Amino acid sequence: MSSLVAAVRRYPLVTTTVLIGLIGAVLVSFGHTDAVRWLFSGFGLLVAGYETIGMVRRLRHGTLGIDVLAIMAIVATVLVGEYVATLIIVLMLTGGAALEDFAVNRAKRELDALLRRAPQIAHRLVAANGAGPSDDTGAAADTGAAAGAIAIAIAVTGTGSGSGNGNGEVEDVPATEVRPGDLLLVRPAEIVPVDGELVSVSAAFDESSLTGESLPVERENGDAVLSGSINGQAAATIRATATAANSQYQQIIALVEEAAASKAPVVRLADRYAVPFTAVSLSIAALAWLLSGDPARFAEVLVVATPCPLLISAPVAFMGGMSRAARNGIIVKGGGVLEMLSRARTVVFDKTGTLTHGTPTIARVLPEPGFDEDELLALAASAEQYSSHVLAASVIAEARARRLELTGTETANEVPAHGVVARLGSHEVTVGKLSFIREQATDAAAAPLEGGELAIYIAVDGRFAGSIVASDRLRENAPQTLADFRALGLRDTVMLTGDAQPAAEHIAALVGISQVQADCLPAGKVNAVRALARRPVIMVGDGVNDAPVLAVADVGIALGARGATAASESADVVILIDDLTRAARAVAIGQDTIRIALQSIWLGIVMSLGLMLLAAFGFIPATAGALLQEFVDLATILNALRAIGGRRDAAVQARVAARTPAPAGALSC
Repeated sequence: MSSLVAAVRRYPLVTTTVLIGLIGAVLVSFGHTDAVRWLFSGFGLLVAGYETIGMVRRLRHGTLGIDVLAIMAIVATVLVGEYVATLIIVLMLTGGAALEDFAVNRAKRELDALLRRAPQIAHRLVAANGAGPSDDTGAAADTGAAAGAIAIAIAVTGTGSGSGNGNGEVEDVPATEVRPGDLLLVRPAEIVPVDGELVSVSAAFDESSLTGESLPVERENGDAVLSGSINGQAAATIRATATAANSQYQQIIALVEEAAASKAPVVRLADRYAVPFTAVSLSIAALAWLLSGDPARFAEVLVVATPCPLLISAPVAFMGGMSRAARNGIIVKGGGVLEMLSRARTVVFDKTGTLTHGTPTIARVLPEPGFDEDELLALAASAEQYSSHVLAASVIAEARARRLELTGTETANEVPAHGVVARLGSHEVTVGKLSFIREQATDAAAAPLEGGELAIYIAVDGRFAGSIVASDRLRENAPQTLADFRALGLRDTVMLTGDAQPAAEHIAALVGISQVQADCLPAGKVNAVRALARRPVIMVGDGVNDAPVLAVADVGIALGARGATAASESADVVILIDDLTRAARAVAIGQDTIRIALQSIWLGIVMSLGLMLLAAFGFIPATAGALLQEFVDLATILNALRAIGGRRDAAVQARVAARTPAPAGALSC
């Protein structure tokens, strides 16, 4: 009952139209046919006047509303006395909003499902000594193994809120109050509220809403656990590493809300056909009247000249495409992006972290005389603690693996795309590109590199100290991704990278990229994308220093699994899974969506034209035409819902599963 009341409040014109129809039926049963004619005709003219006001407002903004046909059909049927057809047309016109809402809600259900699943409550573990939650990760780490043991014990016993077990208790708090370092209990089948690391020995999580992976993922102690994951059959304990606002799932929610709020280009798409369709419809109606001499023919033709295929089917298809993308772990920020993806002709790739895994390992350390390997590595790692470059983490990880002591810096200054300068005690250490190091040490020599390797260089107090050589594995699916793009019609492929030309060309040859621009600074990448002739241009990047070029491309696609916030905000498409093939899948979804939207529009136009011709020769009375037109609307909407693409996705997944990935080689970042 409540849903019926809500529908009545939301669609008052539809409700009024139905009530007018019921009143008319009662009047007819008592023989008051003339009263019904005046009731239906008067109501129809009132609705036509109301719609005309809206049409005039749109005309002032330069938009021709194709509902002019429906308005003219109402007036024409009133003038020729087809009052039943008048009411049916009014119901078609006013009911279009309700029908569109139903179809759009059906099309975007995956987007809505993501929003509904946002975690609200967290079970925070409180130690028995009364200590509250930690304010930072470092403090939480100091609780050590004892806190972990307490947390695991609580998780195993499943202690509820406010109950003690001698070691600690659980309190339910809003997810927004969780702070990094808090120990959280995640009960079986519950959603992980914030990003964290697993404290329990092991646990299984359903990450399908984040990655599309249907099978549970096993995590071990110390592994990262993403918010939005669903815990398995055993309770687990995690240590929060981020607040709710900065966690993966909330970032997804923000992107989804932005995508849902974005207006699809359905007006532009519909307007391409609105004027010709209106002109043809009026011409057929006028000719039918002229040749037959019967003004009723004019009304009969306009009755079947429905604008609904243009008004409804296109937005339904766009929402279906966005929902399909979300199901595949791809957030598309609006229907306009889908249209641009479908027309793209050139695709540009960043290299490090996009075509490669972005997690390079140190192959060798090459110190100059006066330095040894460990000393050089420790100095470089100490300086790189303050760098955001992808190689910094690899240098630090290698130093820690060798159990080297890192020095805190007094000052540090990172020069984007060049390197970092840090003051370590009495020494100034510079780490970065060879050209950057040569500004201080002109005698710096290039390191001998094998195919695809990359070196960073170190200077200490203006003296060249040596180099560190790193390598990164090419993504196993990178060649297949390039093949997929070519199959989709994007044959112009470009790679932009700040690396040296030999390393860049080595990777390009392996994956099949036709153009390479190496030694690019961020500004150079932006200029390179702007200079590309074949447009629209897609830029695919992982987010590290890629935000400017993603923003300037016609469509920016960010591999957002690493949580590169700036890139995700700059990009038009965010891939939530660390899977490069999803970039090509986004293009395929865009092409499918536009094709289905156009099919739906043309299906409606062709069916309407056929009915108009039949009506022009007197084969379809006005009342029958109004009813037939509802079937045309239904057919176009059902066709538009194909953009949701469940069967096509299943076929794609089957093809992917059948592929045998090539072995990964150790290649440069």
